[in-house]
Amino acid sequence: MKALVLSGGAGTRLRPITHTRAKQLVPVANKPVLFYGLEAIAGAGIKQVGIVVGDTAAEIKAAVGDGSAWGLEVTYLQQEAPLGLAHAVLIAREFLGDDDFVMYLGDNLLQQDLGDFVARFEAQRSRATAPRLGDEGPLLAAAQILLAHVEDPQRFGVAELDESGHVLHLVEKPDVPPSDLALVGVYLFDTHIHEAVASIKPSWRGELEITDAIQWLIDAGNLVLSEVLAGWWIDTGKLTPLLEANRLLLEGVERRIDGEVDSESQLDGRVVVEAGARLVRSHVRGPAIIGAGAEVADSFIGPFSAIGPDCVIRNSEIEHSVLLGSTRVLDAGRIEDSLLGYNVEVTRSARRPRATRLMLGDHCLVDLS
Repeated sequence: MKALVLSGGAGTRLRPITHTRAKQLVPVANKPVLFYGLEAIAGAGIKQVGIVVGDTAAEIKAAVGDGSAWGLEVTYLQQEAPLGLAHAVLIAREFLGDDDFVMYLGDNLLQQDLGDFVARFEAQRSRATAPRLGDEGPLLAAAQILLAHVEDPQRFGVAELDESGHVLHLVEKPDVPPSDLALVGVYLFDTHIHEAVASIKPSWRGELEITDAIQWLIDAGNLVLSEVLAGWWIDTGKLTPLLEANRLLLEGVERRIDGEVDSESQLDGRVVVEAGARLVRSHVRGPAIIGAGAEVADSFIGPFSAIGPDCVIRNSEIEHSVLLGSTRVLDAGRIEDSLLGYNVEVTRSARRPRATRLMLGDHCLVDLS
C-alpha cells in the first residue's frame, strides 16, 4: 500500500498566516500539522508516499525532504492548480500504479489510529473474491471512507449508509443533507478509483470532487465501506479549529523540563520547556509548551498555549494561543484565543486591563495603545 498526501491549496481561510506560509506547515503544539499525518502513515507501516504540492512546493519540500526522518520514501507531485481532491488522484496515476493507497489531507488531524483503519480494509480484501456486484462470492471493497457526526453537514461531503454501513450515496455540501455523517479527510482506494476520477466531470466549483468519484464507484457496482470515527477529527484550515487542535494535542503532553527555569518561576501541571528555553520570574500553567530558545520573563503563560521557538515574552499574559516562532510580545497585557505568525512583534504603549484577540501574519508589528 502507498500513501497520497495532499499538501497543495492556498489556505485562504487562514490568511494572513498563509500569505507567507503553507497551511500544512502551521505548527500545532509546536509541530507542523503535516508532520502528524506523516507520523500516522509511517505508523501504519506504509513506506512510499506521494505528496501533492502546489504554489508552496518549495516550502513543503524544504520541511519534509526525502521523508527519511519518518522512515518514508517521498515523491513530490506538482499540481498546477487546486482543481479538487479527485484531480490529485488523477495526476498521481503513474506514482500509484496498481497499488492500493490511502489518501490523507495534509491539513487534517485525527485521533483515530490509521494503522487499524488500513488493516481492516486489507483484511476485507483478503477475504473477498468478487470485484463488483453481480459476480459470485463475497464482494471486494473498492474503497473505504471515514465518517464523523457533525452539527453542520451542509459544509461537508455527506454520506448516506445502508443498515450494514455500506455507502449508498454521497453528496458534496448539500442544502438538504441526507445524514449528519461527514467525510473525514482520510480515504482508502484500490485501482478502481483511477477509472472513476477519469470519468467524472468538474463540479459547479470547477473541481473534480472525490465525492463524485466515490459515487461513480458505487453506481458502477463497487462496494464502498465506511467507518464512523472513534475520537476527534479537526480540519485545521481556520483559526478556531486550529486552536482547538492545539488544545487537544496539548492535553496529551507529558511534563518535561529541558530548559532553564529560575527559582522565582512556577510551573503547574503538564508543562514542556524545550532545551534552550529560559523562564525568569514567570508562571506557566499547563498543559503548555515553551519552544526551544524561547525566553519568558515576568509573564504568565496559561493553559493550552504553544510558544514557538525563539519567542520572547515579557511582562505579558498569554492563554489558549499559538505563537509560531521568533515572535516578541512585550508589555502587551493579556492575549488569548490568538494565532501569531513568525517574526511578529506585539507591544503596548499604554497598558490597560483588557484581553486582546489576534490573528497576525508573519513580520507584523502591532502597538496596543
